[in-house]
Amino acid sequence: MPDMGFREWIAAGQAIADGQLMRYADKAHYTARFERELGEHVGAKHVLTVNSGTSALIAALAAAGIGPGDEVLVPAYTWMATAAAPVQVGAVPVLVDINETLTIDPEDIRRKITPYTRAIIPVHMVNAPCDMDAIMAIAREHNLIVIEDACQSGGVRYKDRYCGAIGDLGAYSFNKMKNMNIGEGGAVLTNDDAFFVRARSYHDLGAMVRGHEDNFNEKEFVGFNMKVTEIQGAMLRVQLKKVQPLLKRMQKRRAMLAEILSQSPHFKVTPHNDPANAVSLSILAPTREAAIELTQRRGVWNRLRDSSKHVYTNWEPILAKRTFHPKMNAWAWAKRPIDYSPDMCARTLDILDRTCVINLGLRYPDPVMAWIAKKIAL
Repeated sequence: MPDMGFREWIAAGQAIADGQLMRYADKAHYTARFERELGEHVGAKHVLTVNSGTSALIAALAAAGIGPGDEVLVPAYTWMATAAAPVQVGAVPVLVDINETLTIDPEDIRRKITPYTRAIIPVHMVNAPCDMDAIMAIAREHNLIVIEDACQSGGVRYKDRYCGAIGDLGAYSFNKMKNMNIGEGGAVLTNDDAFFVRARSYHDLGAMVRGHEDNFNEKEFVGFNMKVTEIQGAMLRVQLKKVQPLLKRMQKRRAMLAEILSQSPHFKVTPHNDPANAVSLSILAPTREAAIELTQRRGVWNRLRDSSKHVYTNWEPILAKRTFHPKMNAWAWAKRPIDYSPDMCARTLDILDRTCVINLGLRYPDPVMAWIAKKIAL
């Protein structure tokens, strides 16, 4: 993860000293500059900074007009927020299997599409991009909105594009476990003017004020308060400068370790949708038992089946279809029965049972990590 250090401290101090902590104050500029810089970096016309990655997903869904009666396809392996976000706008998540790349399976997307499907949320998990060419082709064929969950892949490339700036909308996260870290925060990315205006309005209670008058004929509607402060914007400008050097180090280390681990007869390196830009590394064992044994070896971080709320079987509120109030229950508005069961995505569970994440060890010299990889491969 990126370090939080002296430069972030200085940036936060400058924002405090300026005395304009609200991002829409007259002389505020840090957050707006970050949005412009991030957009230029990843190729997104519009960027909207919000208070979390979850808020970014909800705002993106609201911007796209997703609501009651709609179905949204989400992978069975992702942080629970991906499935919870549709519920917050009245839509229901439909779970889709992943494939061995650890990302949503385009073939299962096709199988799960119904007349009520309105959107797909592909998730670039653990810095591994989805097969966006296939996903975008399916979406265009069926007239579906694509909202990329790039919360775990900020700054990562898929071929000649950046994750989060390929679909109709994208979501970034800036919490402490992400490629850009300010403790908590998020962003909505889009190239669509109307989607941007709706997301911006939604994140600021629906008010067409504070410089939001360029509304592209969109009318005001009730939203939420998802705004950030200038302290967050100032720190994000520093973090943005760190993300590509970090990912380049990860890419170099990943290539070295993958070459060593690929020679093992006991497992295979997880396939990748864009090997040339790969920055994450995991291995797929032949059995659950073999994967559990691998987790005892130095350099093997964890088994993905043990990653808590990233696995759909641990999404208790989703599986129970339980919201804070029965009259605000998204499943009651669905146009067909939507049921979940612990074994409904058995292929996903099998893959997660057998997949282990490899620690890239960026703080260690190459020879040390090469030695560790050789020990794992034995």
